[in-house]
Amino acid sequence: MPYANNNSVRIHYQVEGDGPPLVLQHGFTSSLQTWYAYGYVAALQQGYQLILIDARGHGQSDKPYDPQAYALQRRVEDVLAVLDALQIDTAHYLGYSMGGRIGFGIARYSPERFASLIIGGMHPYESTSDSAQERTALLQQGMEAYVTHAERHHGPMAPDRKARLLANDPEALIASIRAPRGLAEIDKLIPDMITPCLLYVGEADGYYIGAQECAKHLPNARFVSFPGLDHTQTSQASHLVVPHVTQFLHELLQEERAARR
Repeated sequence: MPYANNNSVRIHYQVEGDGPPLVLQHGFTSSLQTWYAYGYVAALQQGYQLILIDARGHGQSDKPYDPQAYALQRRVEDVLAVLDALQIDTAHYLGYSMGGRIGFGIARYSPERFASLIIGGMHPYESTSDSAQERTALLQQGMEAYVTHAERHHGPMAPDRKARLLANDPEALIASIRAPRGLAEIDKLIPDMITPCLLYVGEADGYYIGAQECAKHLPNARFVSFPGLDHTQTSQASHLVVPHVTQFLHELLQEERAARR
């Protein structure tokens, strides 16, 4: 099982496929297994070297209980540690939800290592849609209470998704929630972000308005929305998301080849 090391925190990753490197970073309470479960790996591995990362506090990565360990810069460093372990200088990046927030962190802390940023279900602004106190209170009751609440509001989960949620360490997740968010500094960077970006979001997602606004101010951004889909539904809709991802990356790679001629 491959790991990278970031200041004694082990970060688990897996590699699939062949082609230009593309990092996949999941959302809160998820793991790299969700990219398999929702069809992203099957759809993308023929054209890209997929680098799937378990964020710290999730999956098979280490799970510190100190909120400071989850500062945005530390999370970005985790991604860089994986790239360094694989001896990859530059990659494309796809992150959803919490993974999208890490993508905005990349724009602040290490834009030179990424040829593009694909950010789903997230924006760089402070948001009232983040129910941090409610989530913390549920996690303090354990993962079963968290899952029960989610099913009460969104309906029964597929057994495999439920199992992945129940496997989480609630104390690590609480530490993650309480971490410094570091979004104010990123907000100021938006007009100067020249890295090509694709932002996508469901129109029933609480992050929709902020993502739409962010796209207006990014100098080199493309914005895609999905009518009727909420945050969770969009994360699962690989059949809708992947065509936009592959088209975006295909055009960038064509431009890169043309520039080398």
